[in-house]
Amino acid sequence: MEDTKFYHALKIDKERCIGCTHCMTKCPTRAVRIRDGKAVIRKDWCVDCGECLKACPTEAIYVEQDDFQKIFDYECRVALVPTVFIGQFSKYTTEEEIFSALYELGFTHVYQVEFTADMIHREMLRQMEQAEEKPVISSFCPAIVRLIQIRFPALVDNILLVKSPVNATATYYHQVLTEEGHSPDQIGLFYVTPCAAKIAALKSADGYSSTINGVINMDTLYNKVYHILQNRPKGYKPDCVLPPALTKKEMRWSQTGGEAKHFSGRCLAIDEIHNVIDFLERMETTTEVRNVDFLELRACDRSCAGGVLAVANRFLTAERIMKRSMKRDKAPLIYASERLGALAYLKQHITIRPLQPNPKLLYDGSTLRSGDNFVYGGAVSLELESYLSNRVVLLLNARERCLWGSDTGKFHFQFGLGLKFLIN
Repeated sequence: MEDTKFYHALKIDKERCIGCTHCMTKCPTRAVRIRDGKAVIRKDWCVDCGECLKACPTEAIYVEQDDFQKIFDYECRVALVPTVFIGQFSKYTTEEEIFSALYELGFTHVYQVEFTADMIHREMLRQMEQAEEKPVISSFCPAIVRLIQIRFPALVDNILLVKSPVNATATYYHQVLTEEGHSPDQIGLFYVTPCAAKIAALKSADGYSSTINGVINMDTLYNKVYHILQNRPKGYKPDCVLPPALTKKEMRWSQTGGEAKHFSGRCLAIDEIHNVIDFLERMETTTEVRNVDFLELRACDRSCAGGVLAVANRFLTAERIMKRSMKRDKAPLIYASERLGALAYLKQHITIRPLQPNPKLLYDGSTLRSGDNFVYGGAVSLELESYLSNRVVLLLNARERCLWGSDTGKFHFQFGLGLKFLIN
């Protein structure tokens, strides 16, 4: 089986870490351990969900990001903005004001990530009809995809092989700008991310690789935009080129239930990674979960609105997005545009290559190979005690284990020697 290499965006500042174990107890995959009084992250277990970052009392855990000045390495500087970024601002701040501030920061083009959601939906429906295994699982959330690869490898084949909105939109607009005459080497696409998992996915080679050139943390960009908005003179009227408007469906695509409501059959939307783990364990080990056709699984509470890099309250963000999506056009503008060449190109490149399971390593370095993640076997033990005196006992023990389901070998021999002192 091909070894899947993961990139990780979560980093630990050893100088700030006090070894308090808060992060270790909150980690849903037990990827954080304490070594020599400092937290360390096991890369083969981590899914970049960010639970450790939220739990750290000293801010020793942080999310790596690209230098903002990197955008100026390109003549064509594109900001790929998700709707959750718009939801960080109050209803009194217009989208035109937000987009104009992005232009002032140096971007030459601003596009919304969910613009390709309807194209993604159509491909998901096509794959869902052809799927032999149910339920099919959305590939939207990279933290969930990694969780399944590591902890639930038997479900990897259930994941739909469709690009996420950020990758699909990057593919589409890179082609659009190329057709307009821009040199591909001078097109820089930068994604505004609400979470660490998307950074990790974009910088890995696990099926999510794209034409994106850099990632900007949402809290960083929010502060820059907010500073511009606060320092504008009273009565200022922004004037900028607005990106194509999103439909109600597209604006709500990244919210909890945004995907599930558009599929037929029994469809469930589950957010927050601990809830997801509990549900998948029940699905694998019990008969409680039956006849489910589609699963929308998100690692963050309230989906992307609850991302660790979001600034605003997740419930207020979700409410703002819902309100902004009211009275939107129902017809997706991606089909009404004149970019037929780019649209055809996206149709040809909207899928990702098959994902590989990456089973979790056990503490002794072995891996779980069986479909049910279960190591089984037996052992024969021999124990001897010899009294050297009336108070000192020599202990001897030997054990031969026979195990199946791991790759460290079938037979394991253990031997022990010790002394026991009897005290009245």
